[in-house]
Parts: sequence; C-alpha cells; structure tokens
Amino acid sequence: MTIRIIHSQDADFTDICHRVSRRGRDIDPSIIDTVSSIVAAVEKRGDEALFEYTATYDGNHIDTKTVEVSAAACDAAMETIDPSLREILSVAVERLERYHRRQREMSWMNDDEPDVEIGQMISPLKRIGIYAPGGLAPYPSTVLMAAVPARIAGVQEVVLVTPGRNGVIHPLILSAARMSGVNRIFQIGGAQAVAALAFGTVSVPRVDKIVGPGNIYVAMAKKFVFGSVGIDMIAGPSEIVVIADETANPDCVAADLLSQAEHDAMASAILLTPSPALAGQTALSVEAQCAQLPRSMIATQSLADYGAVIVTGTLEEAADIANDIAPEHLELMVSDPKALLGRVRNAGAVFLGHHTPEAVGDYLAGSNHILPTGGTARFASPLGVYDFVKRTSIVSFAEPALRRYGDMIAAFAAAEGLDAHARSITIRRKEAVP
Repeated sequence: MTIRIIHSQDADFTDICHRVSRRGRDIDPSIIDTVSSIVAAVEKRGDEALFEYTATYDGNHIDTKTVEVSAAACDAAMETIDPSLREILSVAVERLERYHRRQREMSWMNDDEPDVEIGQMISPLKRIGIYAPGGLAPYPSTVLMAAVPARIAGVQEVVLVTPGRNGVIHPLILSAARMSGVNRIFQIGGAQAVAALAFGTVSVPRVDKIVGPGNIYVAMAKKFVFGSVGIDMIAGPSEIVVIADETANPDCVAADLLSQAEHDAMASAILLTPSPALAGQTALSVEAQCAQLPRSMIATQSLADYGAVIVTGTLEEAADIANDIAPEHLELMVSDPKALLGRVRNAGAVFLGHHTPEAVGDYLAGSNHILPTGGTARFASPLGVYDFVKRTSIVSFAEPALRRYGDMIAAFAAAEGLDAHARSITIRRKEAVP
C-alpha cells in the first residue's frame, strides 16, 4: 500500500504526527555551513561572489551587463507564450487584485480626548524583493502571488530574482512579472540571490524585505539575513490535511492528497476521517493514481515518509488533530463544511466543500498561495498586503495633556530607574511655571 492507514488511538499515531511536524527542521550542518559562507562572501565581495556562485550552482555565466533582464526581453517573452495562457495570467491577476484590495489598511488619528492626538500611519515599503523558484518547472503563479499585493500596498519598486538557465528565464515567469507590475528582474537564484537582495551589490539593489519560497538553501539564506532585511517566512515543504466524511468521493480525496505529495519527497499529505470505508477506498485510489503520475517516485516517497490516512472517532476529533498539525492547506470535504469551519483555528488556507480542491487556491481563487508551513500556521498568516507596509505610531500631547499625565509618567519612569526619562517630563513642568 502506498499510504498507511492508522487509527487515532493507535500507538504509532503520535509518532507519525511528530515526524510530520519535525520534517525539514533537522538541517544537514554542511548545508548551513555552505549557506553561511555564500551569504558572507556576497556581503563582502558583492557582484564578484554573486557571479561566481551563479556560474557554479546554476551553470549560468553572467556579468554586470547580463545579470538584469531587459524590458525588451520581457516584451518578447509575452509574445512567445500561448494566448490562452496570457488570458489565464490576466484572469489570475484580476482576481488577486480584487481579493487583496480588501486587505488595505488606512492611517488614522484619534482626537476624542482634549489636547491629545494619537494614531497610526500606514506606509508602504520602498523596495521589496521576490524570490521565484526556477528549478525543474517554472512557477509564474508565485510571481503573481507576491507582486500583486506588493503593488496594491504601494511599494515603489518590486524586484524579482529567479535562476536563469544558459542566460534564459522561462517566458511564463517573465510574462507573469510584466503583468503583475514587477519593475526589475535579475537572473540569479539560490542563497547568493537572497544575499544580494539583503545587502545590495553594484548590480542588484538592496531591498527592505524578501518574500517568496525556495529550496532549503534559499530558506536558510533568508534565515541568515533576517535582521538586515525583513522576510515573509521560512518556507518549508508543502503539506495538506484533508478532513472528509462519508459524503466525500475517495478518488477526489486521493487526487488532492497527491497534489501535494508530488511537490517533493518531504511534502506531507494526511487524510483525517471518521469513516473506515472512506479510509480504505482512498488508500486504494492513492495507490492507483500515484502509479500514473510522472512524478510517482517523488509522491511515493513523500507518502511513505510523511503521509497517512487516519481514522478518527468523530469529525470534531479530526478538526482537533488538524489544529495540532496546523497545516499549510486544509480541505473540509464534508457535508456541512461551514459548520466544521468554526472549529478550525490553525491553517494557512481552508478549502470548503467537495468542489474546492487546494489547486483552486494555487492559481485562480484570488487568495494567496504563499502560506505558513511546518506548523507555523499556529501564529503566522498567508502573504498579503499587510506584509508590504509599516505601521508607525503617531503621538501628540499639548501642554494641558502633559500637565494631566506628567506626574504619572515621571513616577512610572522613576520606578524603572530611568531618571532621564522622568526629567524629560519634569523639566517641561518647570518651563510651564510663569
């Protein structure tokens, strides 16, 4: 059997959940050392190190004249893709814009107390960097998911980095960049691209924040540069949890589990169901469908290591287990998904009903598919407009207000042993004496 069936009361249930939550955390020390040296070299030597690593790891020989992709190359790429794909990208952009416009925050000031104004100023980041993976397949959807909310937030300059192959970036990536408002594109990838964005080089501008997923080298690089630059998250392997009852179609459940298992060998796919019959049927369907996939070896490894069909006592127990896992994607394939939604606390994105596979959210729903992974949905959120703005507190006290609260502020400061803080209040009281 490609995927194991267990019960939530089985002895190995906890072990499987622990293995899923821990995957991706134990990093090979050699990877950490490699990334650390790459980041340090790019910070110190700039373009020289960037170009060396790009040649070594991507086989792409670039220099100051070729590292940036021209606007003409983007225009040419737009003409090479199938018109139907251009239309799909256009629909995706429109739906993303519609969804993310609702996330915009407004600055505000509150003056309902005499002589006091206090508020919050919302300001967009000046320049952000997007990392788009460029491995075996292009991911134009990732470009859209990052660039559209950044543009809606009001970011002045959106920079995209993605690995080139022999001096060429896939036309779908370039087309997505052009249609979503990316300003500059660089054919660099890996830890060296992250370092270039974080510290800046002669060729690559320094950004305020780096967003977008990548492999373990990219994730580690983002972790290393955090503090010098903002990041969205440390993205881990993909994951899905499906909660299903007897009304679900086992073939659809199996297909949805495989949609994540095919990503990579460390992806996780779990079904939670109170129906033993659905559990058995789904496991058989997973095996049959997996054998037909071009990436069947990857999916088989993923399911063997981090997949499971778990039979629960009730749907409520299934929801509680899902909350403990805090998955990137959670599907509720049950007769009344909205009733069960009220029990969900931890998930990157929730997909309701039998006709909403996770792939809908990946491409055309309008919501963002850059989501918290590895259990971080307990405290983190999907990428959104709010990731590309800063909130600045605004405070204004007129003299009567300072007189009202001055003694309390000075006493509070004195209690913390900060005499200069207290004096900054009391000195103004002396100035106010005629």
